[in-house]
Amino acid sequence: MQSQYAFDQKSALYMAYFSILGLVSLSAGIVDIIVTVSGAEYSAGILEIPNSGFRGVWGGLVMVFAGCFYLSGIRSSNEIHQFAKVVLGSILLWVLSGTDIFAIITGSIPSEDAEHWFNTSRGFIDAYAPPYTPALILLPFSLFIIFYIRKYRLHQSVSIDPVTD
Repeated sequence: MQSQYAFDQKSALYMAYFSILGLVSLSAGIVDIIVTVSGAEYSAGILEIPNSGFRGVWGGLVMVFAGCFYLSGIRSSNEIHQFAKVVLGSILLWVLSGTDIFAIITGSIPSEDAEHWFNTSRGFIDAYAPPYTPALILLPFSLFIIFYIRKYRLHQSVSIDPVTD
């Protein structure tokens, strides 16, 4: 079976960038799991590690697997299957970040005061202030893969538009 190559040559920037992102994702996932299992709360600066059972363990596992996909995918970066692993690692971070963003939005609407149903405008805006989860902090860094997806698309002259009959 012939291998399909995503790029003509390996990019040192690609490998270094996604190696670091993979290590940070893997570390953040392990820390998520440890904080949840220990029952402790951790918050420092803009970083908050959630300790709820569902978000902490589930989110930690997603982060661990995203880190594993990143680290596994940089092994042979010009091969399409390895490139797909890096893309999958980014997608995992996007899903987890999306759930965190959804939780922030839904948490900002109801009022903390028992007398009112809806939050005040000040309370609504304050809900979006830091601290943030590790997935939200890594979200902008994971978007860098879009550059390489576009590069692959241009390199292969592949159209991802649906085929019409």
